[in-house]
Amino acid sequence: MKYIDEFRDGEVAKGLAEAIRREANPARSYHFMEFCGGHTHAISRYGVSDLLPANVKMIHGPGCPVCVLPIGRVDQAIRLALEQGITLCTYGDCLRVPASDSLSLLKAKARGGDIRMVYSSADAVTLAQKNPDKQVVFFAIGFETTTPPTAVAIKQAAALGLKNFSVLCCHVLTPSAISSILESPEVRQWGTVPLDGFIGPAHVSTIIGSRPYEFFAEEYRKPVVIAGFEPLDVMQAIRMLIRQVNEGRAEVENEFSRAVDRDGNKKAQALVAEVFEMRKNFEWRGLNILPYSALRIRSQFAEFDAEKRFPLGYASVPDHKACECGAILRGVKRPQDCKIFGTVCTPENPVGSCMVSSEGACAAHYTYGRYKDVA
Repeated sequence: MKYIDEFRDGEVAKGLAEAIRREANPARSYHFMEFCGGHTHAISRYGVSDLLPANVKMIHGPGCPVCVLPIGRVDQAIRLALEQGITLCTYGDCLRVPASDSLSLLKAKARGGDIRMVYSSADAVTLAQKNPDKQVVFFAIGFETTTPPTAVAIKQAAALGLKNFSVLCCHVLTPSAISSILESPEVRQWGTVPLDGFIGPAHVSTIIGSRPYEFFAEEYRKPVVIAGFEPLDVMQAIRMLIRQVNEGRAEVENEFSRAVDRDGNKKAQALVAEVFEMRKNFEWRGLNILPYSALRIRSQFAEFDAEKRFPLGYASVPDHKACECGAILRGVKRPQDCKIFGTVCTPENPVGSCMVSSEGACAAHYTYGRYKDVA
């Protein structure tokens, strides 16, 4: 397929693998975090880690929007459906995320909740239009990539004068997650994650550009290379990171220049700024409560804020004691370090969110056989 096949060329991959082996200093180790779950799946699916020398290690990051969603937020959505009798719309990945009392949105649907999978926020607006006697809530999750469509949905609902549409906003911000990891590489209950650099997310960067990452390079002296999701994108990014480390540089480089520039999508940024504002704090799975790490709906659009329309208190809920999702999201542990990975916890019966999402590290390792990796 044009524009795809050339980024999956096996011969080019061999050449890149040889260049990486040649440039990686055998006297040192390299630890790079791929922040985005899309990169984790590309690495697992195409066996990129098998092409790297033993001293180049890839670490999974928290860039999976479903995975970082805390149980308490899923509980809110379930209560809306079961107690408030609303129609809840959300993306497919959210439906099977484990919540309290052995529930999930899918199980709540089986109990009679009107819960529907949609492909976009616009589908939820359309549903509200067609059912004026029914309250419709869109459970909005995701990083900066999915935030602009939610803003469009809210503005469209305002333009249409809809009184039965609102949004449960759980949009989170990439830079805050990176800051959390860099500021606290040591986690008391799990250990330490070594980091020499980041592979920056692709889709998020098309919106925010490369500029926000410059702070991490300057302040923490960690190089960042923004990369596309194809295997050759990832391999070239790894090579670029190795070069920076070898040369003692810490800069933001853009491998994904065919889609990302320094300033990003200014129209999308302006739209988000019009509809949303920063929350003072927000809980993340694995990262705890982070200040100014998520968005809420501005007061001008308060009538479309489900947290204001319905009585929705938030309560933090601890993860399953046997689940290592928190440590995996921080990069401290790998999926195969979890005692229930691939046995009790599988895609058919997920205990943690990392096994649910199409961007989750556990799902990637299970789906593509990386659970066979040895330590």
